[in-house]
Amino acid sequence: MQRAFEPQTPRRSFLVGAAAGVAAALGGGPGETADARGPVGAARGGGSRTLELPGFVDLQVNGFAGVDFGDPATTADDVRRALAAIESTGVTRLLPTLISSSPETFAACARTLLRTGHPAIAGIHMEGPYISPADGPRGAHERAHVTSADPDDFRRRHAAAEGRIRLVTLAPEVPGALALVEQLVASGVRVAIGHTQATGAQIRDAASAGATLSTHLGNGCAGTLPRHPNLLWEQLAEDRLLASFIVDGHHLPPSTVRAMIRAKTPARTILVTDAMAAAGMPPGVYTIGGQKVELDATGRVRAPGAPNLAGSALTLPVAIGNTVRFTGLTLEEVLAMATTRPAEYVGVRPAGTVAAEWDAESCSLRVLRVTP
Repeated sequence: MQRAFEPQTPRRSFLVGAAAGVAAALGGGPGETADARGPVGAARGGGSRTLELPGFVDLQVNGFAGVDFGDPATTADDVRRALAAIESTGVTRLLPTLISSSPETFAACARTLLRTGHPAIAGIHMEGPYISPADGPRGAHERAHVTSADPDDFRRRHAAAEGRIRLVTLAPEVPGALALVEQLVASGVRVAIGHTQATGAQIRDAASAGATLSTHLGNGCAGTLPRHPNLLWEQLAEDRLLASFIVDGHHLPPSTVRAMIRAKTPARTILVTDAMAAAGMPPGVYTIGGQKVELDATGRVRAPGAPNLAGSALTLPVAIGNTVRFTGLTLEEVLAMATTRPAEYVGVRPAGTVAAEWDAESCSLRVLRVTP
């Protein structure tokens, strides 16, 4: 079985096609940039312009609008309310994300998510529990729930999720990880590297086994790394891996976003929010996977007294605007990172359309209307 996104012609064709799809949505040909032509429904010229775009696709959403997808107390009605709020930001396809937890908690949360029958749910992103147990790489995941990569454990979780786990984030260095990567890929489940302290050899071995993504690259790792080699350089240089980034101005500084996307290339970049219950809410105390965290007035989310971030309060329109501003890329190039590219990566199509207003001067994208 050929693995998706091998560094051969099929993947290159997909990347070209993804960019062309967004170009068509913006109303121009392959040789035009977003800033060089008038948008659909608006006159040519400077200032703001109205666009009709494919629905956004977010591969990492832990919760939204006060709702924690990883809390067993969350109800199906809570999830529907959160999904309606997410849809208002332009996201019409997403992977609700469940971080490391016990099999019982995972099963309860997965069933609640799927019980909604909501068409926006394209599957589940299982982030952990097969990740590094070390402080720093583990991030906000509870140490008690982190474990080695066990095929039987995954089968139980996959069955509880009705076979709808579509993406698994794991650390290549944990016992059993590489064998599990091969099994997951053979069964059609995408595998990402994250929350890791893997060596270069372990990262390359994971890519050879079929891993195709780096989850929120630049985060979920030790705060201090060797100058070189280190796991960031290794993943940036590994062409078999796409990379997702949280571009909220907190997880990565602007210059880091610019350098990392230049290294990985826009064609291998996916934007995610890693949003949790605080997204779309005022500063206060919320939960991620049942753990208490605080959203402060600057937009940072972290456990009280902890140095590491714990998800985000980001939305994809803000991530798109930040990425254009931080990198100098065209809006067209960045939109593909939040629409066609993540959709193709998990084997779905963007759904519906988003009418939005783009202000080039402030690099802000305002959603006006969403048609799922």
